[in-house]
Amino acid sequence: MFLFGINFSCYYLLLLGNVKDIFKDEELRLYIGLALGVIVLIALNIHHLYDSWTDTFRHSAFQVSSIMTTTGFATTDFVQWPMLSKGLLMLLMIVGACAGSTGGGLKCARLLLLFKSLRRNIRKLVNPKKVQVVRINGRSVNEAVIDHANAYLAAYVIIIVLSFLVISLDNQTIGTNLSAVLACFNNIGPGLEAVGPTCNFSFFSPFSKLVLIFDMLAGRLEIFPILVLFSSYNWKRK
Repeated sequence: MFLFGINFSCYYLLLLGNVKDIFKDEELRLYIGLALGVIVLIALNIHHLYDSWTDTFRHSAFQVSSIMTTTGFATTDFVQWPMLSKGLLMLLMIVGACAGSTGGGLKCARLLLLFKSLRRNIRKLVNPKKVQVVRINGRSVNEAVIDHANAYLAAYVIIIVLSFLVISLDNQTIGTNLSAVLACFNNIGPGLEAVGPTCNFSFFSPFSKLVLIFDMLAGRLEIFPILVLFSSYNWKRK
């Protein structure tokens, strides 16, 4: 699961023998660092629930890999874990895997670009006359790419908020509704509480299920194609 959450271009570099270039990739380092960091944090948080540290790290590593790579399998009912562990898993639902991988989610590449763009904007406030360039892997990023990432984040947040509000009409808990939207939009599979790994989505109303179906399609197609499909401007132009 973890290996196929890596950008496939890294495997191409591996075939070419460019091992050093692989580990210079900032997205890969973020992906590995984030996964290992969360595995350790969750293990420390849930160790009292299992008989040994071996079981603890096995469950932690499996769930982190499954959630982060949007694979959707479970070896334990992580709904029973402490709130910190569940919060970390929910954050991983949003982040997802690397760009150019089999995983879904926001993607580590976009997260890295958004953080660097935010840092650039903060520095421009301090020194507005200085030219600030966003660089990834030592190369400057085109402003159009940054604008696209910002637009994607805006669409991502808007769709999640609207979907959350609509399915809230079913009077489920906030944790159930939010994790259901995140699980569907990021193609995770299980969510938390009533949509956890031992449960399903059958109790939602037909309309809420249609919303979640839209979320699954929009998330898998990277949002913009599905928005263009439903755009009145596109149909009028045709």
